[in-house]
Amino acid sequence: MDILLEESAPLALVTGASSGIGLELAREFVAHGHDVVVAAEDNGISRLPALLAADGPGTVTAIQVDLATRAGVEELLDRVRAMPTALGAAAINAGVGVSGPFIETDVDAHLELVELNITGAVQLAHGVLQDMVARDGGAVLFTSSIAATMPGPFASTYNASKSFLLSFAEALRVEVADAGVTVTALMPGPTDTNFFARAGMEDTKLGQAKKDDPRDVARDGYEALMRDDDHVVAGSMKNKAQAMAGKLMSYERTAKAHAALSEPGSGDRD
Repeated sequence: MDILLEESAPLALVTGASSGIGLELAREFVAHGHDVVVAAEDNGISRLPALLAADGPGTVTAIQVDLATRAGVEELLDRVRAMPTALGAAAINAGVGVSGPFIETDVDAHLELVELNITGAVQLAHGVLQDMVARDGGAVLFTSSIAATMPGPFASTYNASKSFLLSFAEALRVEVADAGVTVTALMPGPTDTNFFARAGMEDTKLGQAKKDDPRDVARDGYEALMRDDDHVVAGSMKNKAQAMAGKLMSYERTAKAHAALSEPGSGDRD
């Protein structure tokens, strides 16, 4: 049974919701009776109210906002707080990747990744959790990754950002537990989204490998949030094995293994 359902439809927020895992998380919330605020920077977010209308009784409100900026996060918080129903759940999912040797790629791209994946997530979580703690209830889902368990050569800032989010989520979970607020980390593996194209990873072994269905990943994340799990490794058994290997193997070994999969052009080699 959903832990968030009340007499009136509960309100959920999903960021990075215009496609991929974020879109499917929004679909899960709508299907389970939530009203949903969906947010993303791109124009595609505007199509979600119509796209999700058949998935459940909940209403969908789309907000186009740049969550890599402090002004954008503050705007989203203000608009969510102005909704007639208080926020009961938030999926902090927006994120980007940068592929390639660190010193050969644009430093601004790496700094923008940090602004969205880390700084924006911290700012949004701070506002959302303050409100939830004040009301003695709520649930937050952070989209981390199995990449959080290993260093990421050729995706160095991305893996580091996901490690941050995993540690951040586990720390916040302890801090807010007594206030009736739960925090869960979603850890997907390679998923069939536009992430690899946007990150420039289509020519890598990782980019060309078999990927999980984002709907399955989102379902795993939603169900883990409802169960009050601290984290969930979503998708295939291969992801669970990789996450376990990341804990048992040395950083040097996992870094070398990651490099073999993520080096540009590795997908064109035997």
